[in-house]
Amino acid sequence: MDKLAIAGFFLAVIAVAGGFVMEGGSLTTLLHLPAFFIVAGGTVGAVMLQTPSAQFQQGLKMLPWVFHSEQIPLQHTAQRIVNWGTAARGNGFLALEDDALSEQDEFLHRGLNMLVDGVEPGVLQDTLDAELSLEHERLMRGARIFDAMGGYSPTIGIIGAVLGLIQALANISEPQLLGMGIATAFVATIYGVGFANFFFLPVGNKLKNLVEQRTLYHELIVEGLVSIAHGENPYNIERKLAAYRLE
Repeated sequence: MDKLAIAGFFLAVIAVAGGFVMEGGSLTTLLHLPAFFIVAGGTVGAVMLQTPSAQFQQGLKMLPWVFHSEQIPLQHTAQRIVNWGTAARGNGFLALEDDALSEQDEFLHRGLNMLVDGVEPGVLQDTLDAELSLEHERLMRGARIFDAMGGYSPTIGIIGAVLGLIQALANISEPQLLGMGIATAFVATIYGVGFANFFFLPVGNKLKNLVEQRTLYHELIVEGLVSIAHGENPYNIERKLAAYRLE
């Protein structure tokens, strides 16, 4: 569980809501179900309209990463690759067969099996690079649906506010109801801007950062396996992989 992400979300919401209360406002004023439906439904619907189904589903599958992102074993995998390089240099690529068969990481599993099968270093690198590039683009497209939601949400909020004002002006002969209606109408604008800046845009940026970290991890794997395929000294492989950092 990413405690920093959860704390950041609640801090942003509490800061805005708390400031509103400190100014004399009531939190119940901000709770308006029709405005929520207009903004949330309109935003998601607009993104569904512009986005291919597979890309939209990919973005939704990635959403849990924001609050429960997988720990990337960068240094552990680097050490494993160095150990494989030592074994392969002494006993040949077939010495890695058991590790290749039992490997749980799909990308690493495929790369190791290609190495054991004796695939040429150039072919190994081209194949893994192509797979890495396509996977990176697929995940980035999924993350971008939240950028799109962040773009539509404020505009949908304005639409909700205008609809609320139209409804409020129907009570123009009753000043008290008119004032309440205008106040409620602007809640939709708060929802639109709030969803964009407290959720959609931060989520999109967080997911893109996580995709970049995942890509860096896979680049380390490609670099290490190709170095093994070239028969490089394990100490040289270790120095190469030491340059990869997530910080």
